Amino acid sequence: MSNWQHKALARRTTISPALVAVILAWLFATLVSQSGGWQRLELRVHDLLAVQTAPNRSQLPITIIGIDETSFQQIGRQWPWPRRLHAQLIDQAHKAGALVIALDLMMSEASADPEDDRLLAEAIARAGNVVVAAGMQYQESQYARQWLRVDPLDVFRNAGAGVGLTNIIQDSDLVVRRMPEGKDVFWRSIIDRANQRAPGMLTSPPDQTGRMIGYAGPDRTFPYVSYYQALRAETDLPPSVFQDQIVIIGLDAKASANAQAVQPDQFATPFTSVSEWLTAGAELHANFLESALTGRGVQPLGRLWGWILAITAILAAGILMREWRPLLSGLAGLALIGLTGALATVLFVHQLVWIPCLGAMFGVALVYAQLGTHAYFTERRQRRETRRAFSMYLAPEVVDEIMAHPEKLKLGGERREVTLLFTDLAGFTTLSEMLGPEQVAQLLNEHFSRATAIIKQRGGTVNRFIGDAIMAFWGAPLADPDQALHACESAIEMQLDMRALRDELAARGLPPLHMRVGIHSGPAILGNLGSVDRFDYTAIGDSVNLAARLEGVNKLYGTEILLSIETAKALRGRIGLRRVDRVIVKGKTEAVDIFTVCEDAELVRLTDVAWEAYRQGDWSTSLQGWDDVLAHRPGDSVARLYQTRVSELSASVADPAWQGALALEKL
Repeated sequence: MSNWQHKALARRTTISPALVAVILAWLFATLVSQSGGWQRLELRVHDLLAVQTAPNRSQLPITIIGIDETSFQQIGRQWPWPRRLHAQLIDQAHKAGALVIALDLMMSEASADPEDDRLLAEAIARAGNVVVAAGMQYQESQYARQWLRVDPLDVFRNAGAGVGLTNIIQDSDLVVRRMPEGKDVFWRSIIDRANQRAPGMLTSPPDQTGRMIGYAGPDRTFPYVSYYQALRAETDLPPSVFQDQIVIIGLDAKASANAQAVQPDQFATPFTSVSEWLTAGAELHANFLESALTGRGVQPLGRLWGWILAITAILAAGILMREWRPLLSGLAGLALIGLTGALATVLFVHQLVWIPCLGAMFGVALVYAQLGTHAYFTERRQRRETRRAFSMYLAPEVVDEIMAHPEKLKLGGERREVTLLFTDLAGFTTLSEMLGPEQVAQLLNEHFSRATAIIKQRGGTVNRFIGDAIMAFWGAPLADPDQALHACESAIEMQLDMRALRDELAARGLPPLHMRVGIHSGPAILGNLGSVDRFDYTAIGDSVNLAARLEGVNKLYGTEILLSIETAKALRGRIGLRRVDRVIVKGKTEAVDIFTVCEDAELVRLTDVAWEAYRQGDWSTSLQGWDDVLAHRPGDSVARLYQTRVSELSASVADPAWQGALALEKL
């Protein structure tokens, strides 16, 4: 496969999780956006925008006369008040030059004193600019359930009062956000009456159906006068307070949104979440007028546009986050969320359009969460695979240390003091010829498994298998102060295990297997070495070569384990050793003292005596020494070799530079 094909495959592999995340995020965001709770959250975003963008002042000549707590105290009567008081108020507002007088009060039933209704009707007739409230009431009986319109008394309509429906639309969370619409809604009746009194003063606004209220501001944004003050307008108020004003009269007994008993004609608005106060119906009608006449009503876009915004933002998130980087992807997600919020704000402020944007923001967050989760589990899976791969070669505690501190496993090469171990099987070729391929593979795998377990148990790293040979080392990737000891202990146990394997082979009538082990301690270059697209964690250097040579030197001396003087020194007497020789292996110029493992102290002593005489060129003493070794240990292969070598040396001319070192050209 070519390089560009590899890259294309990598890109497809990278983008697949992003594509899945985009699809799932959009589906989930779409489903969630259908719930009532989510739609209420979207409306809270509208409320926030409405509060932040409100002008907090009135642009139209609207004044509210509130029937408030102070008026109740000043007038000293229980509600409902006699309608003659309303008649007096209308007269005062009319004399002060009010353009329209709107009573946001239901007067569908006759007063206990008919004189009160007569006086109010006469005041309405004198003013000629009064609008009275009508309403819709829900009635339920055993026969029917229906909404019925409730109009003011005929006496007031016959006196010339305009009539407008004051029913207010509340969303599912009881907040008033939408304009009431209809030919005879209260705010339209007020505009109609104003145009009758002053033709052309107020332009008739377009259809407001479905629009959301462009609030002028929080409660008491409009000029406000208490009812009791308006009754005494000639003495308590400036002369022009009602001049050319639309005067709206209504209950304004304040109540907190948290109060247990809410006063009538009080409603929650977008500002309630900030101030925690409800707003009087009279002020809501003032906001209806202001919103319609100033053209500040906000057009909500349908769910389709919300879905389009959501899929656009989610697709952008999938593209930007397809190559997962926690920080960069997070910044990209935050940027998309910020852009979505900015778009919604710009549309709201400059285009008077509200688009639900939380679904898009939530979708972006979902993409980030999904890709982050995918990356997390992918990393976990890779860590498990890495752990499994390392556990094939390393002890569990070493694997745990590397996984906890991966910085200790440096890329590239570094110089480390290590102890290297090489093994090889003698007799394996003969055995292979007697067995089938499957049996050979099974036997070799069994040997490798048992040897690897021994090495790992002592903190070693099984670096590679070369045919029927094993290369392992201690001191890397993690430092090991007792690396020489652990390597020698592993070699001893592997030889014990090999004896058990020989017994098993003998029981099956198969020839024996023997293993040779070479060990050396010294500096080596360790790290991830190889090409850019294929590398291996391994060790290189003269120390590696020497350990490998020592494994082969066993054949000359008939030994099972050979280790260098450097490893012997590092053992510090913790394992019994027997000197074998001083050799110059192939490819080296310096002699190396080599030893084998031996716990027989007498054999070690006898060997030292014989070898020292050999080193000094005292051939007769050396021969006697090796005879003593054979007497102590009949058939000893090292002693037999020296007997032959000393006999040959004693018959030749003595070398004046003799130091007891033997050059091994073939091993």
